[in-house]
Amino acid sequence: MEALLLIRDIVSIALMATGIIFVLAGAVGVVRLPDFYTRIHAAGVTDTLGAELIVLSLILQAGFTLLAAKLLLVGFILFLTSPTATHAVANAAHRAGLNPLLSRHQPKHPRDADTEEAS
Repeated sequence: MEALLLIRDIVSIALMATGIIFVLAGAVGVVRLPDFYTRIHAAGVTDTLGAELIVLSLILQAGFTLLAAKLLLVGFILFLTSPTATHAVANAAHRAGLNPLLSRHQPKHPRDADTEEAS
């Protein structure tokens, strides 16, 4: 029985650490990426996965209790609302006329590369 508790704790710690890494990666993405759309993509994707992993870790630690059922409900609501909120904010920015910064990070068109080689 003690071995099962140890395995549960190890899996829970691994899920918690992975979730924290994803949340931190999202925070770094928000700070480092160049425009609003790439920042919101980094925050939306990584924070949703990171939060879900953290909630799953807490569910494992709670065991088969009412607390685990509540955490499962929180995880389900988070799973539905986080991508929806990210989409709503990005859509509102697009409708407000915020354009992505494509010119700085867009690769050269092959047609333009041919003219540079010819000169």
